[in-house]
Amino acid sequence: MKIAIIGAGPAGMTAAYLLSKNNHHVDVYEASPQIGGLACTIPLWGQKVDLGPHRFFSSDARVNKLWLEIVKDNYEMVDRLTRIYYKGKFYNYPLKPFNALQNLGIVEASLCMLSYFYQKATPENRDGSFESWVQNRFGRRLYEIFFKTYTEKLWGISCKELDSDFAAQRIKKLSLFEAVKNAFLESKSNKHRTLVDQFAYPTGGSGSVYEEMADRVKENGNNVYLKTPVYRVLTQNHKAAGIELMDGTVKEYDHVVSTMPFTMMIERLPEAPQELKALAAQLKYRNTILVYLLVNKTELFPDNWLYIHAPDMHMGRVTNFRNWVPGLYGHEQKSILALEYWSNDDEPLWGYDDDRLISLAKKEIVATTLVAPGDIEAGHVFRLPKSYPVYNRGYKDALDPIEKYTSSIDGLHVIGRNGSFKYNNQDHSILMGIMAAENIMHNAGHDLGGINSDYDTYQESCVITSTGLVKQ
Repeated sequence: MKIAIIGAGPAGMTAAYLLSKNNHHVDVYEASPQIGGLACTIPLWGQKVDLGPHRFFSSDARVNKLWLEIVKDNYEMVDRLTRIYYKGKFYNYPLKPFNALQNLGIVEASLCMLSYFYQKATPENRDGSFESWVQNRFGRRLYEIFFKTYTEKLWGISCKELDSDFAAQRIKKLSLFEAVKNAFLESKSNKHRTLVDQFAYPTGGSGSVYEEMADRVKENGNNVYLKTPVYRVLTQNHKAAGIELMDGTVKEYDHVVSTMPFTMMIERLPEAPQELKALAAQLKYRNTILVYLLVNKTELFPDNWLYIHAPDMHMGRVTNFRNWVPGLYGHEQKSILALEYWSNDDEPLWGYDDDRLISLAKKEIVATTLVAPGDIEAGHVFRLPKSYPVYNRGYKDALDPIEKYTSSIDGLHVIGRNGSFKYNNQDHSILMGIMAAENIMHNAGHDLGGINSDYDTYQESCVITSTGLVKQ
């Protein structure tokens, strides 16, 4: 079979690797100059950096076995340290009771607990919003301190307008009780996936996983085309027939695996009904701006990354690549920080030029007192359009009928964060790639849209450790 793969990110490269490994012909088309999509690794100032923090963690044996098959022993276990910056203080995340108590103070901590117990005694009716979901789990005061500001920065909408699906996917079964239990007991049996304190990381950066997959695909006699954007998927009689490139070139294929932005794909599908294209126009993406700063210090702060909850700052997260693995910085005696900003197309921030963005980033990182102004030597801006699918309330009313339509097109397989309009981690996208390949090769009938919707059970549960796979 001849298969076109649109996009060389985790989902697309996983599908391409497995299909080529089983002697099917694949052509991968990537619009950017890099392999890895949102998880790519780029060279900068003599070092390597990811596009923000990319922690890989999975309990799914299929995902972990494939990851290790590619990475082999070229990884290290990273001890996670992440904190929340709020009102000039740093809060450990996951929760450390004495740190939280010291920062909040006895009065505020007591009010938070009273708010939690009040919420439990008088639960509000959930209205389908992120705000009501989190308040019911943690109480109003903790919601306002640890969830509201950061979440509204990320999504650009009120937490009242954000769908509870985001909480259900990312926070799932985590509650205040579980967080406190984890903080005091720290046993393996009570580890929620958002609280894991160690993870496997490739020595060459996150993108090295997908670069290796691309090399294997090419070694098997297949093609990976960079800087080759696809304009649209072509269908005929409700079957995928091929693709059309931006220059008008048409290529015929038996199957098409698409990770291109979901809304773009639907709007350009030749046979899609107009009412579905109108629904697709209701779905929105959020953009990311990464401002990298070169700092003439090797020891700035110990965190892998920080969540910036300060409402008076535009940035939402800061990654310190010096605190991941030595393979990223080698012999360089300087640190690279990545400050993350999020914006819609029509917001002023998205239109700032590089100099203005670098100036803003310098000002904000100095305001945290983590970096002295004289230590910042250079800045670099990297823009990521359409990096976050926005779960505004009622988004499924538009998404569900479109998913039903695309899943009925023979030979079309829609996967990936952007491609499926799901807020995937790497492990979700890898699993989508595995299942898409199995659907093509074996007609397995996997529900690709169900991944990362209610994804808590595994065929076999295991985790990656320094010695390989360990069953849970």
